Amino acid sequence: MSSRRNFLQNSVLGLAGSAVVPFLGSAATKTNSLAPAADLAVGVAGYTFYKFSLEQSIVMMKRIGVTNLSLKEIHLPLNSSDEKIAAAMAKFKEAGINIYTVGVIYMKTKEAVDQAFEYAKKVGVNMIVGVPSYDLIAYSEEKVKAYDIRLAIHNHGPEDALYPAPKDVYDRIKNMDARMGMCIDIGHATRAGAAPEKAVRDFKERIFDLHIKDVSIAAKDGKAIEIGRGVIHFSALVESLRKIKYKGVCSIEFEKDMADPLPGIAESIGYFKGIVAADK
Repeated sequence: MSSRRNFLQNSVLGLAGSAVVPFLGSAATKTNSLAPAADLAVGVAGYTFYKFSLEQSIVMMKRIGVTNLSLKEIHLPLNSSDEKIAAAMAKFKEAGINIYTVGVIYMKTKEAVDQAFEYAKKVGVNMIVGVPSYDLIAYSEEKVKAYDIRLAIHNHGPEDALYPAPKDVYDRIKNMDARMGMCIDIGHATRAGAAPEKAVRDFKERIFDLHIKDVSIAAKDGKAIEIGRGVIHFSALVESLRKIKYKGVCSIEFEKDMADPLPGIAESIGYFKGIVAADK
């Protein structure tokens, strides 16, 4: 496992190095395409670009050659006008970027739930990655049925009082409408003591989305790190995803060096796609 990991890390250094070129220059408009991941679609979670504008995020997406994006409200606020939403979506479409979901959206009031579903409808997606409070889960289910928009509840690790690990989500929604599911954040799951490859198999019918990252140690104090440099067993994860015939997106969420994320994103995507290709 160690030698294989080192090989894959070395194989993506060229890609990561090319990403260091200033991303707002003319060269940044060229797509640095990676080989397609075949049966497992790769995307990016919008929080990765937390410190950048919508336009800068598009440029970086084009640099790394990824077209699936989970839209975060920092780039298109929840209270945006219809005109602003239409303008933003036109920019994504022109760039060839597929907005496949929105979130993570936190839902602490009924008004927040209402706003999230109306926002998703206007953006034109059929899924929300969200975090409803316990007392709003049933109300969220009503909205899922009314809008026919799936809700993927996100786990946030041992610090999260609501949903530390995937099982904490599953236990709350397992008997609800089939459109109530989860977005497993594999890094937070690992820090909460849950093996991602096992969670994928255990909760397969409710997994709608994945946030893919690596962490330094499998404990609360684990830190975000480039994929392949941490403790997560990605070959086992990919094997589980294939076993359950996962059809969603594997969205990279890079939370290290967020002021300069492009090299780390490129390395992470290169490593993940290398694992996918190697494990066919």
